[in-house]
Amino acid sequence: MPLSFRQLQAQLQPSWGRVSGGHGPDVDVLMVPSLSLEQQQMGLVMGAHHYEERQLFALIGLRHPGVRMVYASSKPLADLVVDAVLELLPGVPAAHARRRLHLVDTDDASSRPLTAKLLERPALLQRIAELLRPGRSFISCFVVSDLERQLSERLQVPLLGTDPALAHWGSKAGSRALFARQGVPHPPGSALVHTLSDLAEVTAELWEGHPELRRCVVKLNQGFSGEGNACLELEPLELAERPARGRRQQLLGALEQLPMPAGNWLKLMAEQGALVEAWLEPWQEGAEAIHSPSVQGMIHPGGNGRPGEVEVLSSHEQVLGGANGQTYLGCLFPASEAYRAELMGYGQAVGEALAAVGALERYAVDFIARRRGRHWDLQAIEVNLRQGGTTHTFMTLNAITSGRMDPASGLFRSPTGSPLFYRATDNLCDPRLRGLLPIDLIDIVAEAGLHYDPAQLRGSVFHLLGCLSEFGKLGMTCIGRSAAEADAVYAATAAQLLQAAASLGAGDPGSPDQQPSDCAQRP
Repeated sequence: MPLSFRQLQAQLQPSWGRVSGGHGPDVDVLMVPSLSLEQQQMGLVMGAHHYEERQLFALIGLRHPGVRMVYASSKPLADLVVDAVLELLPGVPAAHARRRLHLVDTDDASSRPLTAKLLERPALLQRIAELLRPGRSFISCFVVSDLERQLSERLQVPLLGTDPALAHWGSKAGSRALFARQGVPHPPGSALVHTLSDLAEVTAELWEGHPELRRCVVKLNQGFSGEGNACLELEPLELAERPARGRRQQLLGALEQLPMPAGNWLKLMAEQGALVEAWLEPWQEGAEAIHSPSVQGMIHPGGNGRPGEVEVLSSHEQVLGGANGQTYLGCLFPASEAYRAELMGYGQAVGEALAAVGALERYAVDFIARRRGRHWDLQAIEVNLRQGGTTHTFMTLNAITSGRMDPASGLFRSPTGSPLFYRATDNLCDPRLRGLLPIDLIDIVAEAGLHYDPAQLRGSVFHLLGCLSEFGKLGMTCIGRSAAEADAVYAATAAQLLQAAASLGAGDPGSPDQQPSDCAQRP
């Protein structure tokens, strides 16, 4: 009789999923980089079908000779894209790693999630099953939805990830409940509601409890990457001058015109719910008065029915933008030293609460940090129970340096002890880059001496190469021995790419002094 998802997860071993130190486990990994998220919100992401390439940095696991990997994708991956990652792995010949890597694809470029395509192809699933050793295999995914649960049960292979039955803890309402349980500071907010009239009511109640609020943010319960968030300006509504009923009518009218990125947000609210939260203003003036840091962790399987072991992996400063100012565009590693230790402590507390309810694998917690004199006030915003925009960037640093995180300082150190920093983006966009092929990119960067140099511990590593020619969009992680050096590598790489693109006559010539922008959305 086939095992259930929960029974399969009980087979996971504590060492599986660890990619640093020692010789690593003797295990087969099925990588399924499916973006099994709300499809209308995914439609806002430029070149979304190429995002399956980002998880290629999970090939870091192949530096351990006992690891074999099956990597699934919707369309065949170009050899150059795969080899560009394998050639970065320290301590193992690329040819040796390539022998332990099997690439499979569904030959389906539609926008549906990769996992759905796999489930429709029984013959392909049979070939994948034949590549995986029984009792020595697990599935790794970008996000775990009911589709991934079905895949695990069909293949009878355990999945290293949070059971979708626990998805509530990664929602906006579940996040707030976790923060309250663990004593993690978070903004005032409302309960979950499903109608516009109820949303107007809880917004009014939030303002009545905090009449100093100038604005608030409406959040779809399952929104991601800021695409389910919208700012509601309260000051122009003159709520203090209206009676209670008038306030609610005024708010209802304003909410009907809310510029939510997801155009069908009222339907989504009816299905998943929404809440309202105080918009946190800076305590003082200045560009550096407010930051958007995040902390990332890993919950390793506990084994023998024990809760999982929590490991805080990294911290970042998030770069946000877009029309609503809340869309994730990129990140800086690590987070500011001024509050990094406190941030990681909160990340540990949230991870332990998640482990206690049975969560596994990656999680992240987003914060707002506000300077008040010498002090920084941290407020938790949400939990993500999945991999995210900072996962593959940190995998990149791990993959190419053989370094380690220092848990005491939150710094990542090379084998020689030098701290390493990076600036990364998935969204370097410019029409002048259209028409450039991946091989052109490699040539440009190599000739300019900007590709990552392990001897100098500086340079750029690229991803999302499949987006380059069609969309003029690129992802890159720019590494340096200081934050300033990482910024300089980023600026030099972007400038060199544009200059070379212009000389080659690629894309739209644009303005000669136009700068590339972090322009598109992504999960």
